[in-house]
Amino acid sequence: MLPLLMLVLFGVMMYFTTSKQKKQMKEHQEKLDSIQAGDKVVTIGGLHGVVADVRTTEAGKTILIDCEGIYLEFDRAAIKTIIPGTGMANTVTEPVEETVETTETAVEEITEVPEVAETNEETSHEEPKA
Repeated sequence: MLPLLMLVLFGVMMYFTTSKQKKQMKEHQEKLDSIQAGDKVVTIGGLHGVVADVRTTEAGKTILIDCEGIYLEFDRAAIKTIIPGTGMANTVTEPVEETVETTETAVEEITEVPEVAETNEETSHEEPKA
């Protein structure tokens, strides 16, 4: 009777463990399906960035991540954490023209070179013998 009870308890424990894992996997998959440009993400390697684009390829969906101006492409499975953003990526579509004002400053030229008298005492690094 005892082995049967242990077998039933083991079966119940396995059922609850697997159902919890399936629920977590389903929630993570739903989050991955809802990724859009502007969401903040963390990859499984620890890289933090903002989603710039979600692309569909023959191999599946890939995510283009903007990491402070550096764009990296990852497979969807490489995303560990998703923080929903505003839905707008931080991408620049048109280059910004900068106007730089130049000012001319007068630079004085030094034409005199100060003369330094060198003596044997100053250039000698040996200690005097006693």
